[in-house]
Amino acid sequence: MHAPSPIKRRLSRQIHVGKVAVGGNAPISIQSMTNTNTLDVAATVAQIQQLEKAGADIVRVSVPDMDAADAFGKIKKLVDVPLVADIHFDYKIALRVAELGVDCLRINPGNIGREDRVRAVVSAARDNGIPIRIGVNAGSLEKDLQKKYGEPTPAALVESAMRHIDHLDRLDFQEFKVSVKASDVFMAVAAYRDLATRIEQPLHLGITEAGGLRSGTVKSSIGLGMLLMDGIGDTIRVSLAADPVEEIKVGFDMLKSLKLRAKGINFIACPSCSRQNFDVISTMNQLEERLEDVMTPLDVSVIGCVVNGPGEAKETDIGLTGGSPANLVYIDGKPASKLNNDHLVDDLERLIREKVRQKQQQEDDMIARSI
Repeated sequence: MHAPSPIKRRLSRQIHVGKVAVGGNAPISIQSMTNTNTLDVAATVAQIQQLEKAGADIVRVSVPDMDAADAFGKIKKLVDVPLVADIHFDYKIALRVAELGVDCLRINPGNIGREDRVRAVVSAARDNGIPIRIGVNAGSLEKDLQKKYGEPTPAALVESAMRHIDHLDRLDFQEFKVSVKASDVFMAVAAYRDLATRIEQPLHLGITEAGGLRSGTVKSSIGLGMLLMDGIGDTIRVSLAADPVEEIKVGFDMLKSLKLRAKGINFIACPSCSRQNFDVISTMNQLEERLEDVMTPLDVSVIGCVVNGPGEAKETDIGLTGGSPANLVYIDGKPASKLNNDHLVDDLERLIREKVRQKQQQEDDMIARSI
Protein backbone atom coordinates (compact mmCIF):
# COMPACT_ATOMS: atom_id res chain seq x y z
CA MET A 1 0.00 0.00 0.00
CA HIS A 2 2.86 2.35 0.79
CA ALA A 3 5.02 1.71 -2.30
CA PRO A 4 5.60 4.81 -4.46
CA SER A 5 3.82 5.24 -7.77
CA PRO A 6 5.67 3.59 -10.67
CA ILE A 7 4.54 6.41 -12.97
CA LYS A 8 7.35 8.55 -14.38
CA ARG A 9 5.91 11.99 -15.00
CA ARG A 10 6.73 14.15 -18.00
CA LEU A 11 9.01 16.91 -16.77
CA SER A 12 7.39 20.22 -17.67
CA ARG A 13 8.28 23.84 -17.10
CA GLN A 14 6.94 24.98 -13.74
CA ILE A 15 4.60 27.94 -13.42
CA HIS A 16 2.72 29.31 -10.41
CA VAL A 17 -1.00 29.93 -10.12
CA GLY A 18 -0.96 32.09 -7.04
CA LYS A 19 0.60 29.98 -4.30
CA VAL A 20 0.16 26.72 -6.22
CA ALA A 21 3.06 25.39 -8.29
CA VAL A 22 1.96 23.70 -11.51
CA GLY A 23 4.36 21.52 -13.47
CA GLY A 24 7.91 20.50 -12.76
CA ASN A 25 8.02 18.23 -9.73
CA ALA A 26 4.96 19.83 -8.09
CA PRO A 27 2.05 17.57 -7.12
CA ILE A 28 -0.69 17.33 -9.73
CA SER A 29 -3.20 20.00 -8.72
CA ILE A 30 -6.96 19.54 -8.76
CA GLN A 31 -9.35 22.17 -10.05
CA SER A 32 -13.04 22.84 -10.41
CA MET A 33 -15.17 25.73 -11.64
CA THR A 34 -17.97 27.63 -9.96
CA ASN A 35 -21.44 27.41 -11.48
CA THR A 36 -22.99 30.25 -9.48
CA ASN A 37 -23.76 33.65 -11.02
CA THR A 38 -20.48 35.52 -10.61
CA LEU A 39 -22.45 38.70 -9.89
CA ASP A 40 -23.77 36.96 -6.77
CA VAL A 41 -20.64 37.49 -4.71
CA ALA A 42 -21.91 35.77 -1.56
CA ALA A 43 -23.06 32.62 -3.39
CA THR A 44 -19.84 32.40 -5.40
CA VAL A 45 -17.64 32.87 -2.33
CA ALA A 46 -19.63 30.19 -0.48
CA GLN A 47 -19.15 27.72 -3.31
CA ILE A 48 -15.43 28.46 -3.60
CA GLN A 49 -15.05 27.85 0.13
CA GLN A 50 -16.90 24.53 -0.22
CA LEU A 51 -14.53 23.54 -3.01
CA GLU A 52 -11.50 24.54 -0.98
CA LYS A 53 -12.77 22.52 1.99
CA ALA A 54 -13.14 19.51 -0.31
CA GLY A 55 -9.49 19.88 -1.32
CA ALA A 56 -9.50 22.08 -4.43
CA ASP A 57 -6.08 23.55 -5.17
CA ILE A 58 -7.36 26.04 -7.79
CA VAL A 59 -10.84 27.32 -8.69
CA ARG A 60 -11.96 28.85 -12.00
CA VAL A 61 -14.61 31.55 -12.18
CA SER A 62 -16.41 32.70 -15.32
CA VAL A 63 -16.01 36.43 -16.02
CA PRO A 64 -18.20 37.21 -19.06
CA ASP A 65 -18.41 41.01 -18.73
CA MET A 66 -17.13 44.04 -16.84
CA ASP A 67 -19.74 43.78 -14.11
CA ALA A 68 -18.58 40.22 -13.48
CA ALA A 69 -14.98 41.46 -13.46
CA ASP A 70 -15.78 43.91 -10.66
CA ALA A 71 -17.59 41.14 -8.76
CA PHE A 72 -14.56 38.92 -9.29
CA GLY A 73 -12.41 41.52 -7.57
CA LYS A 74 -14.65 41.39 -4.51
CA ILE A 75 -14.68 37.60 -4.54
CA LYS A 76 -10.89 37.44 -4.75
CA LYS A 77 -10.55 39.39 -1.50
CA LEU A 78 -12.78 36.95 0.37
CA VAL A 79 -11.16 33.61 -0.49
CA ASP A 80 -7.74 32.00 -0.02
CA VAL A 81 -7.59 29.50 -2.89
CA PRO A 82 -6.03 30.76 -6.15
CA LEU A 83 -8.59 31.89 -8.74
CA VAL A 84 -8.53 31.59 -12.52
CA ALA A 85 -10.66 34.03 -14.52
CA ASP A 86 -12.39 32.41 -17.50
CA ILE A 87 -12.50 35.06 -20.25
CA HIS A 88 -13.43 35.02 -23.92
CA PHE A 89 -13.05 37.65 -26.65
CA ASP A 90 -12.98 40.93 -24.67
CA TYR A 91 -9.39 41.77 -23.82
CA LYS A 92 -10.47 44.64 -21.56
CA ILE A 93 -11.94 42.14 -19.09
CA ALA A 94 -8.55 40.44 -18.87
CA LEU A 95 -6.86 43.77 -18.19
CA ARG A 96 -9.39 44.56 -15.48
CA VAL A 97 -9.07 41.29 -13.55
CA ALA A 98 -5.28 41.56 -13.83
CA GLU A 99 -5.60 44.79 -11.85
CA LEU A 100 -7.85 43.05 -9.32
CA GLY A 101 -5.40 40.28 -8.43
CA VAL A 102 -6.37 37.32 -10.60
CA ASP A 103 -4.01 34.34 -10.26
CA CYS A 104 -4.35 33.04 -13.83
CA LEU A 105 -6.08 34.08 -17.06
CA ARG A 106 -7.92 31.41 -19.01
CA ILE A 107 -7.93 33.05 -22.40
CA ASN A 108 -7.12 32.10 -25.98
CA PRO A 109 -4.89 34.77 -27.56
CA GLY A 110 -6.30 34.02 -31.00
CA ASN A 111 -9.79 34.98 -29.82
CA ILE A 112 -8.71 38.37 -28.53
CA GLY A 113 -8.37 39.96 -31.94
CA ARG A 114 -5.71 42.42 -33.05
CA GLU A 115 -2.07 41.96 -32.16
CA ASP A 116 -2.03 45.11 -30.05
CA ARG A 117 -4.79 43.66 -27.84
CA VAL A 118 -2.93 40.39 -27.38
CA ARG A 119 0.19 42.38 -26.56
CA ALA A 120 -1.72 44.41 -23.95
CA VAL A 121 -3.02 41.28 -22.22
CA VAL A 122 0.39 39.62 -22.24
CA SER A 123 2.01 42.77 -20.88
CA ALA A 124 -0.51 42.90 -18.05
CA ALA A 125 0.12 39.22 -17.29
CA ARG A 126 3.89 39.70 -17.36
CA ASP A 127 3.82 42.84 -15.19
CA ASN A 128 1.61 41.19 -12.57
CA GLY A 129 3.22 37.74 -12.57
CA ILE A 130 0.07 36.10 -13.92
CA PRO A 131 0.24 32.93 -16.04
CA ILE A 132 -2.12 32.25 -18.92
CA ARG A 133 -4.05 29.09 -19.64
CA ILE A 134 -4.68 28.34 -23.30
CA GLY A 135 -7.86 26.31 -23.43
CA VAL A 136 -8.74 24.54 -26.68
CA ASN A 137 -12.09 22.75 -26.86
CA ALA A 138 -13.36 20.46 -29.61
CA GLY A 139 -16.72 22.21 -29.46
CA SER A 140 -15.35 25.65 -30.29
CA LEU A 141 -12.63 25.18 -32.88
CA GLU A 142 -11.88 28.02 -35.30
CA LYS A 143 -14.04 27.99 -38.44
CA ASP A 144 -11.13 27.50 -40.80
CA LEU A 145 -9.98 24.45 -38.84
CA GLN A 146 -13.51 23.03 -38.92
CA LYS A 147 -13.46 23.48 -42.69
CA LYS A 148 -9.95 22.05 -43.06
CA TYR A 149 -10.55 18.91 -41.01
CA GLY A 150 -14.29 18.52 -41.60
CA GLU A 151 -14.84 17.67 -37.94
CA PRO A 152 -12.95 17.91 -34.66
CA THR A 153 -9.88 15.67 -34.68
CA PRO A 154 -6.78 15.36 -32.49
CA ALA A 155 -4.74 17.10 -35.18
CA ALA A 156 -7.23 19.98 -35.31
CA LEU A 157 -7.07 20.44 -31.53
CA VAL A 158 -3.28 20.48 -31.56
CA GLU A 159 -3.10 22.88 -34.52
CA SER A 160 -5.45 25.24 -32.70
CA ALA A 161 -3.34 25.06 -29.57
CA MET A 162 -0.12 25.71 -31.47
CA ARG A 163 -1.66 28.78 -33.09
CA HIS A 164 -2.40 30.28 -29.69
CA ILE A 165 1.02 29.26 -28.41
CA ASP A 166 2.64 31.03 -31.37
CA HIS A 167 1.03 34.29 -30.24
CA LEU A 168 2.73 33.97 -26.86
CA ASP A 169 6.03 32.80 -28.36
CA ARG A 170 6.20 35.93 -30.53
CA LEU A 171 5.88 38.00 -27.38
CA ASP A 172 8.44 35.87 -25.53
CA PHE A 173 5.89 34.87 -22.90
CA GLN A 174 6.41 31.34 -21.60
CA GLU A 175 4.38 31.34 -18.39
CA PHE A 176 1.41 29.39 -19.65
CA LYS A 177 -0.31 26.01 -19.50
CA VAL A 178 -2.44 24.36 -22.19
CA SER A 179 -5.48 22.13 -22.44
CA VAL A 180 -6.88 20.36 -25.51
CA LYS A 181 -10.19 19.01 -24.30
CA ALA A 182 -12.77 16.89 -26.08
CA SER A 183 -15.76 14.91 -24.89
CA ASP A 184 -14.50 11.95 -26.93
CA VAL A 185 -11.95 10.04 -24.86
CA PHE A 186 -9.87 8.84 -27.82
CA MET A 187 -9.68 12.31 -29.35
CA ALA A 188 -8.63 13.99 -26.12
CA VAL A 189 -6.02 11.35 -25.28
CA ALA A 190 -4.48 11.46 -28.76
CA ALA A 191 -4.36 15.27 -28.74
CA TYR A 192 -2.69 15.46 -25.33
CA ARG A 193 -0.15 12.79 -26.25
CA ASP A 194 0.77 14.72 -29.40
CA LEU A 195 0.95 18.09 -27.66
CA ALA A 196 3.08 16.68 -24.85
CA THR A 197 5.88 16.04 -27.37
CA ARG A 198 5.73 19.55 -28.83
CA ILE A 199 5.93 21.91 -25.86
CA GLU A 200 7.58 22.08 -22.45
CA GLN A 201 4.76 23.90 -20.66
CA PRO A 202 2.45 22.17 -18.17
CA LEU A 203 -0.71 20.50 -19.41
CA HIS A 204 -4.16 20.94 -17.88
CA LEU A 205 -6.06 17.68 -18.37
CA GLY A 206 -9.77 17.23 -18.81
CA ILE A 207 -12.39 15.26 -20.70
CA THR A 208 -14.78 18.11 -21.37
CA GLU A 209 -18.53 17.75 -20.96
CA ALA A 210 -17.95 14.21 -19.74
CA GLY A 211 -21.51 13.71 -18.47
CA GLY A 212 -23.32 13.24 -15.18
CA LEU A 213 -21.83 12.07 -11.91
CA ARG A 214 -21.63 8.36 -12.76
CA SER A 215 -21.04 8.41 -16.51
CA GLY A 216 -18.77 11.44 -16.34
CA THR A 217 -16.69 9.88 -13.60
CA VAL A 218 -16.22 6.70 -15.64
CA LYS A 219 -15.35 8.56 -18.84
CA SER A 220 -12.97 10.93 -17.08
CA SER A 221 -11.29 8.13 -15.15
CA ILE A 222 -10.59 6.20 -18.33
CA GLY A 223 -9.36 9.19 -20.35
CA LEU A 224 -7.37 10.94 -17.64
CA GLY A 225 -6.14 7.62 -16.30
CA MET A 226 -4.61 6.75 -19.67
CA LEU A 227 -2.78 10.09 -19.78
CA LEU A 228 -1.69 10.04 -16.15
CA MET A 229 -0.30 6.54 -16.59
CA ASP A 230 1.77 7.99 -19.46
CA GLY A 231 3.11 10.59 -17.05
CA ILE A 232 1.19 13.33 -18.83
CA GLY A 233 -0.67 15.98 -16.83
CA ASP A 234 0.19 18.65 -14.30
CA THR A 235 -3.25 19.82 -13.23
CA ILE A 236 -6.68 18.26 -13.80
CA ARG A 237 -10.37 19.04 -13.81
CA VAL A 238 -12.99 16.31 -13.83
CA SER A 239 -15.87 17.95 -15.72
CA LEU A 240 -19.17 16.65 -14.34
CA ALA A 241 -22.77 17.75 -14.69
CA ALA A 242 -22.99 17.58 -10.90
CA ASP A 243 -22.12 19.55 -7.80
CA PRO A 244 -18.60 20.93 -8.44
CA VAL A 245 -17.53 19.52 -5.07
CA GLU A 246 -17.97 16.05 -6.61
CA GLU A 247 -15.37 16.99 -9.24
CA ILE A 248 -12.81 17.51 -6.49
CA LYS A 249 -13.70 14.24 -4.74
CA VAL A 250 -13.43 12.23 -7.95
CA GLY A 251 -10.19 13.96 -8.90
CA PHE A 252 -8.57 13.14 -5.59
CA ASP A 253 -9.75 9.55 -5.69
CA MET A 254 -8.33 9.26 -9.21
CA LEU A 255 -4.91 10.56 -8.18
CA LYS A 256 -4.88 8.50 -4.99
CA SER A 257 -5.59 5.33 -6.93
CA LEU A 258 -2.49 6.01 -9.06
CA LYS A 259 -0.46 7.03 -5.98
CA LEU A 260 0.08 10.47 -7.48
CA ARG A 261 -1.44 12.33 -4.51
CA ALA A 262 -1.72 11.34 -0.88
CA LYS A 263 -4.43 13.35 0.79
CA GLY A 264 -7.26 12.04 2.91
CA ILE A 265 -8.28 8.46 3.54
CA ASN A 266 -7.60 5.75 0.99
CA PHE A 267 -10.31 3.15 1.63
CA ILE A 268 -9.88 -0.47 0.61
CA ALA A 269 -13.27 -2.16 0.88
CA CYS A 270 -14.73 -5.41 -0.36
CA PRO A 271 -17.94 -5.38 -2.44
CA SER A 272 -19.53 -7.63 0.23
CA CYS A 273 -21.05 -11.11 -0.13
CA SER A 274 -22.92 -13.65 1.97
CA ARG A 275 -19.75 -14.28 4.02
CA GLN A 276 -19.81 -10.77 5.50
CA ASN A 277 -20.14 -10.50 9.27
CA PHE A 278 -21.27 -6.87 9.17
CA ASP A 279 -22.98 -4.62 6.63
CA VAL A 280 -19.99 -3.54 4.57
CA ILE A 281 -21.86 -1.22 2.21
CA SER A 282 -23.65 0.69 4.97
CA THR A 283 -20.44 0.90 7.00
CA MET A 284 -18.49 2.32 4.07
CA ASN A 285 -21.20 4.84 3.16
CA GLN A 286 -21.25 6.16 6.71
CA LEU A 287 -17.47 6.26 7.07
CA GLU A 288 -16.94 8.11 3.80
CA GLU A 289 -19.56 10.70 4.75
CA ARG A 290 -18.28 11.17 8.29
CA LEU A 291 -14.60 11.36 7.39
CA GLU A 292 -14.72 13.71 4.41
CA ASP A 293 -12.98 16.37 6.50
CA VAL A 294 -9.86 14.26 7.03
CA MET A 295 -6.97 15.40 4.83
CA THR A 296 -4.15 13.44 6.50
CA PRO A 297 -3.12 10.47 4.29
CA LEU A 298 -4.28 7.18 5.78
CA ASP A 299 -4.92 3.68 4.41
CA VAL A 300 -8.01 2.00 5.88
CA SER A 301 -9.30 -1.45 4.89
CA VAL A 302 -12.86 -2.57 5.54
CA ILE A 303 -13.34 -6.24 4.69
CA GLY A 304 -16.40 -8.24 5.69
CA CYS A 305 -14.86 -11.64 6.38
CA VAL A 306 -11.65 -13.47 7.23
CA VAL A 307 -10.85 -14.66 3.69
CA ASN A 308 -9.07 -11.48 2.53
CA GLY A 309 -9.51 -9.31 5.60
CA PRO A 310 -6.34 -10.16 7.55
CA GLY A 311 -4.13 -9.89 4.48
CA GLU A 312 -5.46 -6.46 3.56
CA ALA A 313 -5.42 -5.28 7.19
CA LYS A 314 -1.73 -6.11 7.59
CA GLU A 315 -0.88 -3.64 4.81
CA THR A 316 -2.95 -0.70 6.04
CA ASP A 317 -2.83 1.82 8.88
CA ILE A 318 -6.15 0.55 10.22
CA GLY A 319 -7.94 -2.58 9.06
CA LEU A 320 -11.31 -4.05 9.96
CA THR A 321 -11.91 -7.75 9.37
CA GLY A 322 -15.34 -9.27 9.83
CA GLY A 323 -15.48 -12.06 12.38
CA SER A 324 -17.82 -13.91 14.71
CA PRO A 325 -18.76 -13.19 17.43
CA ALA A 326 -16.77 -9.94 17.04
CA ASN A 327 -14.86 -8.16 14.29
CA LEU A 328 -11.09 -7.79 14.54
CA VAL A 329 -9.31 -4.44 14.19
CA TYR A 330 -5.69 -4.22 13.08
CA ILE A 331 -3.59 -1.10 13.70
CA ASP A 332 -0.33 -0.75 11.79
CA GLY A 333 -0.75 -4.30 10.57
CA LYS A 334 -1.13 -5.92 13.99
CA PRO A 335 -4.25 -7.22 15.76
CA ALA A 336 -5.31 -4.55 18.25
CA SER A 337 -8.91 -4.95 19.45
CA LYS A 338 -12.32 -6.39 18.71
CA LEU A 339 -15.50 -4.51 17.84
CA ASN A 340 -19.06 -5.79 17.88
CA ASN A 341 -21.66 -4.66 15.38
CA ASP A 342 -23.76 -2.57 17.77
CA HIS A 343 -21.60 0.57 17.54
CA LEU A 344 -19.26 -0.51 14.78
CA VAL A 345 -19.15 2.73 12.76
CA ASP A 346 -18.86 4.95 15.85
CA ASP A 347 -16.02 2.85 17.27
CA LEU A 348 -14.18 2.61 13.96
CA GLU A 349 -14.49 6.35 13.33
CA ARG A 350 -13.02 7.00 16.79
CA LEU A 351 -10.04 4.73 16.07
CA ILE A 352 -9.44 6.32 12.68
CA ARG A 353 -9.56 9.85 14.07
CA GLU A 354 -7.15 8.88 16.83
CA LYS A 355 -4.75 7.45 14.24
CA VAL A 356 -5.08 10.63 12.19
CA ARG A 357 -4.28 12.70 15.28
CA GLN A 358 -1.19 10.59 15.95
CA LYS A 359 0.07 10.84 12.37
CA GLN A 360 -0.50 14.58 12.30
CA GLN A 361 1.37 14.96 15.59
CA GLN A 362 4.28 12.96 14.21
CA GLU A 363 4.41 15.20 11.12
CA ASP A 364 4.26 18.33 13.26
CA ASP A 365 7.09 17.02 15.48
CA MET A 366 9.24 16.27 12.43
CA ILE A 367 8.68 19.77 11.06
CA ALA A 368 9.50 21.30 14.44
CA ARG A 369 12.77 19.32 14.66
CA SER A 370 13.80 20.41 11.17
CA ILE A 371 13.39 24.12 11.88
